[in-house]
Amino acid sequence: MKRALAVLFTLALLAWLAGDARWRELGDAFARLSPAMLAVGAGGFLASYLLRALRVYDEFRADARGRFGACLRIVLLHNAMVNVVPFRGGEAAFPLLLRRTFGTPLGRAVASLFWFRLQDALVVAVLAVAVWPGLPPALRAAGVAALVAGAWYLPRWARAPHAWAERGALAAKLGKLRDAFAESTRHARYGWLWTVANWSVKLAVQAWLLAALVAGPLATGAAGALGAELAAILPVQGVAGFGTYEAGAAAALLPNGIDFESGLQAALVLHLFVIACALAAGAVAWLAPGPAPRVSAATDSQPPLSGNSR
Repeated sequence: MKRALAVLFTLALLAWLAGDARWRELGDAFARLSPAMLAVGAGGFLASYLLRALRVYDEFRADARGRFGACLRIVLLHNAMVNVVPFRGGEAAFPLLLRRTFGTPLGRAVASLFWFRLQDALVVAVLAVAVWPGLPPALRAAGVAALVAGAWYLPRWARAPHAWAERGALAAKLGKLRDAFAESTRHARYGWLWTVANWSVKLAVQAWLLAALVAGPLATGAAGALGAELAAILPVQGVAGFGTYEAGAAAALLPNGIDFESGLQAALVLHLFVIACALAAGAVAWLAPGPAPRVSAATDSQPPLSGNSR
């Protein structure tokens, strides 16, 4: 059902584009972004990729052992896969690339990916509550406080002693997941710093470009960019994010006086640019020589995977 809905979202976007002369209008919208603006936007996304690589390097520094370039390659390939593979299937690239490059056990890598995504969701949620229009100040403060408290409590809950292994087979498996999650939250020294910095840069670039596309102030672009990113954490996604990303941005632009069709058009242009940057960076990483795989102590009993990370 989720996949069917995702396809319907994307088909609805294509049907909207096919109507009237919207393909030509899309080209006109692209023309609002000068080559200099596109270059600055691409540089901003590159800075975001570097911050994400620092987050990976920080958490897996024992495995990476100074190989920041390998972490950047993993991030670029993973990001490209997430942007183009339907139904978030590209997320699987992260643990597989970590295992192939550093010999990181899959359970550890999957737990780390879960923690990264949870950090992302919490940061975006805090920003959304902090700037959401019309919220009473008391409710806004309570929402931010609850999210921050949850972010503080989750790692401590995961690291607390438990006896789940003694409660049956299912509880034992959940206990292993909890232990893996606890290990992931323990390793990153500056994880929250990298996460906040990454989202600050990423949202700022998207807000600036979107503001130029709708010919509005930066605050309007910021609302649209935040709406697009909030749509990205919904349980139902369009194919490669098409449809849901645009709808989230357009809906967030409505209170700022941007009609829904104009918001969809601007968001689609931004989305295409985001994907173009991700694919270009991923292609460079894919063409670059991959580092020699390293097998960790946890997996040295298994034969290593050979070949470049793809």
